[in-house]
Amino acid sequence: MDFRLDRLATVYLADPIQRRRSATKQSIPILMYHAITEKDETGLHPYFQTATSPSVFSAHMQFLHEHAYRTMTLAEAVAVLCDGTLPLRSVVVTFDDGYSDFFRHAFPILNRFSFTATVFLPTAYIGTVAKRFKGMACLTWKEVCELRKCGISFGSHTVTHPQLRTLNVNEINNEITNSKATIEDNLGESVDSFSYPFAFPDGDASFAQTLRNVLAGAGYKNGVSTRIGLARRDDDYYFLRRLPMNSLDDLTLFGAKLRGGYDWLYRLQYASKFIRASAG
Repeated sequence: MDFRLDRLATVYLADPIQRRRSATKQSIPILMYHAITEKDETGLHPYFQTATSPSVFSAHMQFLHEHAYRTMTLAEAVAVLCDGTLPLRSVVVTFDDGYSDFFRHAFPILNRFSFTATVFLPTAYIGTVAKRFKGMACLTWKEVCELRKCGISFGSHTVTHPQLRTLNVNEINNEITNSKATIEDNLGESVDSFSYPFAFPDGDASFAQTLRNVLAGAGYKNGVSTRIGLARRDDDYYFLRRLPMNSLDDLTLFGAKLRGGYDWLYRLQYASKFIRASAG
């Protein structure tokens, strides 16, 4: 196993401390997956890897099943967080980038355990035939519609997956509203959920407020980000925190993440972003 300082700190320090504390706020783990593939990410630091092998993903879902976790859609999770009725051992499973390996590898595993998931689509790369994003094939609209009939939910991941912070307000609005409209046209139902592409700029409060206003104006009701940690009742429901997953997440680390043992990393993540934003 590749050396992971974040794993050591989580498993042997943060998680044991977390397990001794009594929970004071309702929270839910929102798992963030990308590609479910055997993609070789050798040379990339474990923290930044995004591919999860089918065998590891299967082990993660088996863990959830054996520990009596219930999967929820993002909309369901927000609703129960709002009213304080979150069931114990609830989890949201999400996928960014709309890769076709979700159809081939992830969905059959989810279906085996009667689990649901929410998939976020960058609509410029979803077509009548498979298009490629970051060198990998994406879902087609036919596959998206089939998955929707089987209970998989879909949300927006913008149109072209840009660094939204580098765009002006009109360009941001186009990315957000056009992607929503495209998914709604193909599915014939409203789209309420949004996933922020790239690292979320925590240190830029003005941008975050602008983005929130655009999302609300476009009709979105909830969203997720790359901010690390459990999603909590007092979070901004447009930028909920998630737990990043990859092939190097063994079951010990996976369990610790579900319990909130990985949340300590958010403070470092936030401080790093704030320092970079201040320097810029």
